[in-house]
Amino acid sequence: MDERLPRKLAAILYADVADYSRLTGEDEDATHRRLSEYLDLVSNSIGQHQGKVVHYAGDAVLADFSSVTSALECATSIQSDLYSRNLDFPDDRKVQFRIGINLGEVIVDRDDIYGNGVNVAARLETLADAGGVCISDAVRTAIGNKLPLEYEFMGEQTVKNIKEPIRAYQVRLVSGEQPEESVPVLPELELPEEPSIAVLPFTNMSGDPEQEYFSDGITEDIITALSRISGLLVVARNSTMTYKGHAIDVKEVAHEQGVRYVLEGSVRKGGNRIRITAQLIDAKTGYHLWADRYDRDLTDIFAVQDEITHMITVETQVKVTEGEQARLWAGGTNDVGAWERIFRATELKDNEIQEDNIEGHRLTIEALKIDPQYARGWVVLGLLHWNDAFWGWTESREVSLAEASEAAQKAQQLEADFPDTLALQAHIYRLKGEHDRAVKAAQKAVTLSPNHSENTAMLAIILTCAGRAEEAVEKFKRAIRLCPVYPAWYLVLFGSCYYSMDDQDRAISTLKEAVAMEPDSAFARVWLCCALVEAGLIEDAREVAKEVLRIDPTFIATNYQGAIFKDPKIGKKIIENLLQAGIPR
Repeated sequence: MDERLPRKLAAILYADVADYSRLTGEDEDATHRRLSEYLDLVSNSIGQHQGKVVHYAGDAVLADFSSVTSALECATSIQSDLYSRNLDFPDDRKVQFRIGINLGEVIVDRDDIYGNGVNVAARLETLADAGGVCISDAVRTAIGNKLPLEYEFMGEQTVKNIKEPIRAYQVRLVSGEQPEESVPVLPELELPEEPSIAVLPFTNMSGDPEQEYFSDGITEDIITALSRISGLLVVARNSTMTYKGHAIDVKEVAHEQGVRYVLEGSVRKGGNRIRITAQLIDAKTGYHLWADRYDRDLTDIFAVQDEITHMITVETQVKVTEGEQARLWAGGTNDVGAWERIFRATELKDNEIQEDNIEGHRLTIEALKIDPQYARGWVVLGLLHWNDAFWGWTESREVSLAEASEAAQKAQQLEADFPDTLALQAHIYRLKGEHDRAVKAAQKAVTLSPNHSENTAMLAIILTCAGRAEEAVEKFKRAIRLCPVYPAWYLVLFGSCYYSMDDQDRAISTLKEAVAMEPDSAFARVWLCCALVEAGLIEDAREVAKEVLRIDPTFIATNYQGAIFKDPKIGKKIIENLLQAGIPR
């Protein structure tokens, strides 16, 4: 038997110049000079977004990325930059690229990639507008609501040499003429009474895109530590990461996030040395309250994070109790290699993609071999097992939950009252139907990390399932305040809360907003089906049900694992609603 060629799952970007033959025919030298300049820009952007140029073919570029988010961020950055460079040229002399992005399996052979995944990306490029980006259905599903972009569904497109029609989307960079990157417009937020802060993504100054995760990890660690201080409101990472790669105005950031203070900084890693800069700004006055630079050995990174956090509490005059001080870095490690692997695994586990979950398992096991005392590592391993159980990526849901419980117990043995462990235990209890224990664990997790957005949202979910939806509403509102740019699943679960309260008008409006944020979310549409049926809008519910089955043809009403309620009448009602809407049993 012939040896199978190596394959991998990749985000594939294919870029080509629109109308290149005409441009070269009219002015060959000028077109080639600008093409050469623009190809350098494209190549640099691919590198900056952790991608790899596979090859050039005249005026075309093929690149691959390990992340669809990085690929799409790269594409929009390229088109934004090229738009600016083309402003001085008449329309008939603009050198504009079309870009197609696909997510699929590719064959890897002699530093090149082949296969249907590449072919689809190339065909998507032909569907894109000049200066635009076109993505496949797989990319649209994977990207979800991670980027502040708009997507226009183009329907099923029949293209050359591809047997099956392609479901395609045009990416709308902004609503307006200029395709420049932007952060979403946020509602007006009042400043809280307590001190408040947004920690911006630390800039990677290493010159190596592969180190991007390192600076992101430092940012997340500081946010997590600060979220455990009761006297300080801290905006969640999900919100502040929307500014990554953007030129920002600190006062605008503070206004959009509803905070008084902003921390920004940079990271340069080289060999065994690291340089971290940080500055704390009072956005109300524009003054720099504090700034410092740390040139240290790489092994000192955790001490530097501690010093930065300490200075924030000093300058904002936040009182930190002895218990909070002890918990700031609870569950951590002193090994940089283990820390790096766990941060990568954490990013992967949140993608809701089975292949990413598998890779997360591998990285976490490696980290725990390096440092078996790493409580946070055991929590991440538990969450990966929990993902397997929740999404059905396992032969035995019970075995996966047992493995998640075992990981939680190990974390608890290493670090008593660790908020992350309590949150994991609460999730496990919920899936097991042990609602009172779930509420108790979730409440304690929030008490120990009062400004942690996801733990607060998790408490709201668990209160809803335990039949305490009225209490859950306020927790959802608090989670959204801590994370003004919240993920769509916050709204999905908020809608399920209203559904369980029989407030279908609010449930429908909330769930429609969630669907608008994440058009290909079966999760959001399932709950919308239920609310529409309860409101007597059966025909509308059936239309939504068709979309659920388009997105997930295997979905059936009786195996919806997310609908675990203490009151069995609600679970029964959910199944009946879905059957009425046309979801098969």
